[in-house]
Amino acid sequence: MTDSTSNPDSLNPEEARRKKLEQIIALGHDPYGHRFDDRDLLGDIRKRFGEIRYVLEDGTELEIPEIGTLGEGGLKAWAKEQGKGSLQGPKVRAAGRIILHRDKGKLQFIDIEDWTGRIQLFVGQKQVGEDNWALIQCLDLGDTIGVDGMLRWTQTGELSIFADKIHILCKALDQPPAKHIGLTDPEVRQRKRYIDLAYNEGVRDRFLARSKIVHSVRETLMGQGFVEIEGPTLHAIAGGAAARPFETHHNALDMQLYMRIALELHLKRLMVGGMERVFELGRVYRNEGISPRHNPEFSMLEVYQAYGDYGSMMDLTESVIANALQAIGAGTKVPFGDTEIDFSTPFQRKTYNELFAEHTGVDPQDSAAVKALAEKLGFDTEGRHPDVIKSDVFEEKVEDALVGPVFVTDYPASICPLTKRKADDPSVAERFELFINGMELANAYTELNDPDLQQKLFETQLEGLSDEDSMAKMDHDFVTALRNGMPPAGGLGIGIDRLVMLLTNSQSIRDIILFPLLRHEA
Repeated sequence: MTDSTSNPDSLNPEEARRKKLEQIIALGHDPYGHRFDDRDLLGDIRKRFGEIRYVLEDGTELEIPEIGTLGEGGLKAWAKEQGKGSLQGPKVRAAGRIILHRDKGKLQFIDIEDWTGRIQLFVGQKQVGEDNWALIQCLDLGDTIGVDGMLRWTQTGELSIFADKIHILCKALDQPPAKHIGLTDPEVRQRKRYIDLAYNEGVRDRFLARSKIVHSVRETLMGQGFVEIEGPTLHAIAGGAAARPFETHHNALDMQLYMRIALELHLKRLMVGGMERVFELGRVYRNEGISPRHNPEFSMLEVYQAYGDYGSMMDLTESVIANALQAIGAGTKVPFGDTEIDFSTPFQRKTYNELFAEHTGVDPQDSAAVKALAEKLGFDTEGRHPDVIKSDVFEEKVEDALVGPVFVTDYPASICPLTKRKADDPSVAERFELFINGMELANAYTELNDPDLQQKLFETQLEGLSDEDSMAKMDHDFVTALRNGMPPAGGLGIGIDRLVMLLTNSQSIRDIILFPLLRHEA
């Protein structure tokens, strides 16, 4: 009768892994490893295939033809034609997670993966020695190991590390998702992002692409003379956007505070102080709904340029997006779901009123016709400002139809309280929103710098909007700052999460936020 305590294969998966953990310790190894210096990234190792040579018995080194061109019999047949010899390659040191393990008796084929790629290990009992072979019998999928060996081709043409020594760096105690199935439940993937990243193909690459995009945004701005600042995340007044804030309380000062809903007003204060080109890329918080395009905590870029306007911000927006595409190795045409988005510059530019008329068939200046259309669409119009009604219709009938990229310019001034009016038409605000595939990606203004008009707009709530929904929060200190003189300026906001969604073909904002907000587990 077999003793199950000495045979890990007879135990359940968790018990078997713990038994192997004990065996690793008994062999004199630390199952959680130590510093592992001088390792090579797998992506870099794979690039060294050109260093592999076929060395004849007389020492002559032959360059190996491209493996895919060797035809019938492959590398083995080619080597036989050259004469007796052996494959020799560079010595390498690697580390990674075991993602595939095939037991062939005295040979073990182990695939490991790090964040740059994957590679096969060719492990022979004779080559690694009995002590190391005993360690290899204690390995499972999900374990992290190190390897020293030689980079070579197998006879079947598989680029592999022929192991001299295996090092245990971390024993995994939980069983990974089943092979070829992975972790499929979206909520579980988001709750256990560590498993999603480790075992679901493409997930880690998507988040690494996000990092490259964010880095590119910063490089683009700093390359044009902008400086990055860090503003406060706790605000005494929830201003700068039309959104519900998260509220908190500071005990020592006995103050009601708000998690910031925008970055705008503090950045403008800096322009008053003489910082002419500033930006912040940081988290903002809005106590609102969750959807494929909304998360209560998200990343926002806001940029302010003295002596610019919303036209300057259009040019800057195009540069930011074009450089981000280049940073992730994408072309100008990018798939998004069933659509292909052409990011060739310059982007299309159309006015708010042009698009309203084009997509509704109604003259946007005809308030009665707009009101009738709004009521037909089911909107409440009683006591509401005509421009607010028009905005409801625009969101319903126009925005989803904008494949773009298209800059929607010149919005009604009454719904843009922080925006400078057009000199020849005060009813129009110098504002644009960038729409791509029905999604608002960027919002920009020629910034209002008239302190008296700003105070008036703060004091007069926009007709038809409740106080909690209006962006016209009274900020006395900001008005005081404007009285000290803010130069004419352009301002821009870009939703970083949405930008990453569009550039990585991700259909939900939760797919590009590492740890989205979720309900408590039942």
